[in-house]
Amino acid sequence: MLFGFVLLFGYAFVVWLVFFKFKWMKFNIAWGVVSVSVGLHLLLIFLLGLRYVAPYATEARLIQHTIQLVPRLPEPTLVTAVLVEANTPVRKGQPLFLFDRRPYQYKVNQLEASLAKARQDVLVMKNDIQINAEKVVKLRSELKYAEYQQKLSAKLAKQGAGPEEDAQKWSAQAAAYAAGVKEAQAEEERARLRYASEVDGVNTTVAAVQAELDQARYYLDNTLMVAPEDDYIINLQVRPGMVAGEVRFGAIASFICDADRYLLANFFQENLKYVKPGQLVEAALDLYPGQIFPGRVEAIWQGSGAGQMLPSGTLPNFSYVPTEVPQGQFAVAIRLDGEDQARFPIGTQGRATIYTNPDSGFVVLRRIGIRAYSWFNWLYPFSG
Repeated sequence: MLFGFVLLFGYAFVVWLVFFKFKWMKFNIAWGVVSVSVGLHLLLIFLLGLRYVAPYATEARLIQHTIQLVPRLPEPTLVTAVLVEANTPVRKGQPLFLFDRRPYQYKVNQLEASLAKARQDVLVMKNDIQINAEKVVKLRSELKYAEYQQKLSAKLAKQGAGPEEDAQKWSAQAAAYAAGVKEAQAEEERARLRYASEVDGVNTTVAAVQAELDQARYYLDNTLMVAPEDDYIINLQVRPGMVAGEVRFGAIASFICDADRYLLANFFQENLKYVKPGQLVEAALDLYPGQIFPGRVEAIWQGSGAGQMLPSGTLPNFSYVPTEVPQGQFAVAIRLDGEDQARFPIGTQGRATIYTNPDSGFVVLRRIGIRAYSWFNWLYPFSG
C-alpha cells in the first residue's frame, strides 16, 4: 500500500510542478483529462488491494438452527395446556405443551388387556398340546382293542361260534378309532406349531401385541412435548383448545436453538481467492451501532444454487441471453468471538470484512471503512 501512496503522491507532485509551479506546459482540458485518467488508474492499486487483502461483504446476517415443533401423534389431538412463555429461556427436557392424554391412555389400557390375554393363550396352547397327546394315546389303545376284537370276532364267525355282525361292528369301530387317531395327531401338531411360533424366544402373538403396546405408550408419552435443546420459542401462537396432530400442516411452533450460531456473509467470487478458514474477521452489526465484533472464518460454502440442475426428463435449453446475468456470490460462515452468543439474535444484519493478510497496509483502510459504516448507523440505517 505504501508503494501505491508513493506513486499517487509522486504523480500529483509532478503534475503540480509541471503545470502549476514552473508552468513548463500549459494546463488545458486535454491535459486535465489525461492527468485525471492516469490518477484514476493509480487508484486501482488500492481497489485491487482492498478486494483481495480485505474483501468486504455488504450482506451478512446471523444464522441460527431452528427446530420445527411438530406433534408426534397419529391423529388430531386437543391441546390442553401451554407450559411455556414466549421469549423465555427454556432448558432441554422442559415441558412445553400438553395434549389430551385420554384417547392414548385408553389405547394403552386396551392393549395391556390384550397382552395379558395373549400370554394366557400361550399357556392354553401348552395345555392343548398335552391334552391332544393324551387323546392320541387313548385313541391308539382303543384302536388296538377294536382291532383285537375285530380279529377275534372274525375268527369265531369263521368257525361258526359267533355272528358275522360282531366282526363287522368291530371293523367299523376300528376304522373310526383310526380316523380319530389321525385327527388327534393333526390337532396336536397344530397346537405344537402355534406354541412354537416365536420371535427371539417370545410367542409371535404376544410379540405383536407387545409391539402395538409399545407404540401406544410412545404416543402416550408424546402427549407431553418437551424442549429438544436449550433456548426459547418466539411468536408463540399455540393456545389450549386448538387441535394439532396428523392432519395439521407444518409445525405448531418454531424452537430457536441456543448453540451453533454463525454469521453468513456473501462475497463476490473473485474476492475469495485468498480467503481460508481461520482468518481474522471484523463485523459491524446494525443492531449495535458504533461497535465492531471480531471473529474467524469457519468455512467457505463450496457452491451455490446457480450450479444446481434438478433431475428431469427434459434436456436443458442453453439459449443465448443478450442481457448480462449478474454475477452470483458465495457464502462464508463466520464464527464471532465471545462466550455470550445470545447477544446476536437470529436474523441480525450487518457487514463483514476478512483480513487475508493482517500485516498489509490495506487492512488499515478497510478498518477505517467498516468502522465508518458502524458509526454511520447511529445516524442512518444502512441496508445490511
